Amino acid sequence: MPLYENGAFGPGVALVVALGIGFVFGFFLERGGLGSARKLAAQFYLTDLTVLKVMFTAIVTAMLGSFWLSRIGVLDLSQVYVPATYVLPQAVGGLVFGIGFVTGGLCPGTSCVAAATGRTDGAGVLLGMCAGIFVFGEFYTQLQGFYNATPLGEVTLPELLGVSRGAVVFAITFMALGAFHVAGRLERRASAGEA
Repeated sequence: MPLYENGAFGPGVALVVALGIGFVFGFFLERGGLGSARKLAAQFYLTDLTVLKVMFTAIVTAMLGSFWLSRIGVLDLSQVYVPATYVLPQAVGGLVFGIGFVTGGLCPGTSCVAAATGRTDGAGVLLGMCAGIFVFGEFYTQLQGFYNATPLGEVTLPELLGVSRGAVVFAITFMALGAFHVAGRLERRASAGEA
């Protein structure tokens, strides 16, 4: 593994696999209630922390899976794509993303799920996102210098922190367990306040 990079299948099959994964991901987002802007907005009021729990679970599952698959020799992590880090433009992008998330109540993935299930707020956020992509594409030449500013290259947390991959895996797993505990307490407190 990775299968595509090692020639197990071609680009056509890779697109079908990606589409299938996207549909399954969207299905589980909707089943978890994450196609609802109200549920996502509750995250910011600390009354329903489903988003934190679902996303942290996904991160930890993928992290532990890739870590242990690499340890037993099934997955070659050197062949896994790591996007390059550009500190300033990605920080600004994160800020824009956060403002859009708080304003619309949906992120890109959940807006697609909401739109696919007929919610007009999801369609609105999706249209806004597409408009933003179009505007960025139109002004890319003027923004290119900023877009490529402060490059760090393909850096990972173990490299950045100068510690072993296992230490980072342990720390993030521990953080997730702590976050789940705190989220449960906050949700119970919010429920008791509503009663």
